[in-house]
Amino acid sequence: MSVTIRHYRVGDAQGIAELFNRHHDNPNPVAGGITPGEVVRELAERDTAAFLVAVDEGRVVGTFGLFNSTGRRSARAGELIADMFFVAPAYRNGVLTGRLFTEAVEWMMRSGCLVLRLTVNPANTVAFRLYRRVGCVCVGRTTPGEDGNVELHNYIPLVLRSVAGDLGDDARSALREVTSFATLVDSRDDDLRSDVRPAGGARTVHYRLLLGDFRLTASVDVDRGTVRQAAVGRPDGTTRPLRPAEPPYRVRAPRGAAPHRFAAGGAVCEVDGDDATVRVWHEGHHGPVFISTWPGCQANGPSGWREGEPRDLDVVRVGGGVRVTERCREGEVVGTITLDGGVLRQDFAFTAPPGRIFQTVGLRQAVFVHADGRRHPLGLDVGVRDASEVVAASEPVPVGRELAWLGSSTEIRMPVGEPVRLVHSALVERGLERGPDGVARLRTVIRPAAAPTAAPRAAAALRTPPGTGGPRRLELDAAAAGVTRWTEGATRVLRSPHPRSRAFGCNPRWSAGMWVTRERQRYHRSAGLGWGVRSPAGWEAEHPLALYCPHTRTGWEITAPGDTTEPVRVDVRTPPAGDEAGDEAEAVLWITPDTPRKTTVMLESAGTRWALASTGFRQVWAAAAAVRLSDGSWLDCRPSPGSGGEREIALRSTPSGLLVGCVSPAGRRSTTWHLSVHDEPTL
Repeated sequence: MSVTIRHYRVGDAQGIAELFNRHHDNPNPVAGGITPGEVVRELAERDTAAFLVAVDEGRVVGTFGLFNSTGRRSARAGELIADMFFVAPAYRNGVLTGRLFTEAVEWMMRSGCLVLRLTVNPANTVAFRLYRRVGCVCVGRTTPGEDGNVELHNYIPLVLRSVAGDLGDDARSALREVTSFATLVDSRDDDLRSDVRPAGGARTVHYRLLLGDFRLTASVDVDRGTVRQAAVGRPDGTTRPLRPAEPPYRVRAPRGAAPHRFAAGGAVCEVDGDDATVRVWHEGHHGPVFISTWPGCQANGPSGWREGEPRDLDVVRVGGGVRVTERCREGEVVGTITLDGGVLRQDFAFTAPPGRIFQTVGLRQAVFVHADGRRHPLGLDVGVRDASEVVAASEPVPVGRELAWLGSSTEIRMPVGEPVRLVHSALVERGLERGPDGVARLRTVIRPAAAPTAAPRAAAALRTPPGTGGPRRLELDAAAAGVTRWTEGATRVLRSPHPRSRAFGCNPRWSAGMWVTRERQRYHRSAGLGWGVRSPAGWEAEHPLALYCPHTRTGWEITAPGDTTEPVRVDVRTPPAGDEAGDEAEAVLWITPDTPRKTTVMLESAGTRWALASTGFRQVWAAAAAVRLSDGSWLDCRPSPGSGGEREIALRSTPSGLLVGCVSPAGRRSTTWHLSVHDEPTL
């Protein structure tokens, strides 16, 4: 096979779409596939810096993209985001993967962009090890968020560009002989941990690069995007300090400006002082019910629903809200944001076409009413395909229609008077079109639900499942950090890899069928709820059915009555609110039920009961849930009677199986969950 790597041409879109549609393990999956037109639009909307294609006899067999924005995130000055990096399976055992990466980074260095950002599913150990081998480091979260990825950075181009002028002729000659980043980087381990080292009040990462017989060491300030210190070790064993040059750009750091808040009725609106993101809270809901990004004054400029870029903003108070002004070389955007009478008003005036606006509905349990009147539970890939990996594949909504989200305490309605695309059922992209007076107006109705719903009831009395008749058995193992076996007579309730550990979904360290972790807030903008990756800190057995982690001060205890008509009770204990270990986090009881590959899930969500096939969603939230097990019986999961609405259940369908997360705010000292097995669903 003779493979050529070159830059993208418009005619390549067909081959790229076919490559991604042929292989379900591509990094940007969209149910039903993508079209060549969507590829073209996606590359334009991402403000693509470079897109490499690998071609074998006219057929696209690999891709690597460098972007200023992906929809989710936006790059800072000097950065580019790597995505759509994919090589067809038949070409993965050779050198093509390394060639694509190396050529992309070399192009970056020539263009003056010196920091590479990328995301990877840590359960994909092959990809994770590759990125570590070529010098990628972790400077942020070390566990995957809701999207299933961790972010890595590669600062090698920054290091080489910063010291090149002071390396000396022999070391520069040795650098020119390097053909692969894998041979340039001194080995790093494959551990999923932070590479940041505090130094002089800065967050730094350290590199040791091999330039033939020379050894280059460097310390990088990850927040300023500069090399702090560097030295080169010569073949004779001596070391010479280097004088790193400043990069040809300045990274804008957040100012830490206080948010601007105003209230109306039962709602509170907050406008971020750094990036002008709008968040609306409403009584009775845990977390914001609505989030809107700022468009910016540059068309297709940096914008992301997971992450915004700090901006130079002028914010002044006006009646009922604030007026935000941003000025840049391209022009000026003025946005007036007010909240009155249950309506969020966003009015924009601009001198040049602005960027994109993404709006997220923060309700988790709700009925989503599509523009055509269809109703279904709010969830990923339920009724609306999830196009968050390729936003150009989003579903357009006809002008003149309305989208609605009907929650248990809050309802949100969005009249469509401008171009709107459904990225998924809780995420929309809204266009800005001027009216006759030159102002673009967006309206979103946020008001109390017409009929607030009650909390879920206790499960009905247990009936003996088919084929059972024996005792209830639970086995808990501190080394596995959880329950490794639960049976009700002949019914196997949990799946567990014990005594081994392996990947499950986006969790690279699955070791038990029921376990507890601490996670970011379920509504955290940049992360969302994680995947139950257990902490390296050990657990101690307090008694045969109780564990405690001294490092996080988190404990949990199981009460398993001998009478199987009584539910299993799980009490999760976390530090009180205000403690460093318990502030603004979630305590999650994770369960991997023993189900067939395709099963049925019954939900109680926003006062409505739903039955879903496990193949028909990626993620849904519920107040209570029942899951059909392999032997036909049902596992019922719900908070204890009297629990508040802050306790919810997240269900995720993955190629590994079904993952259930029973979520409650940490810092409440104790939360109780009831788990029981029935011969039919009790919702």
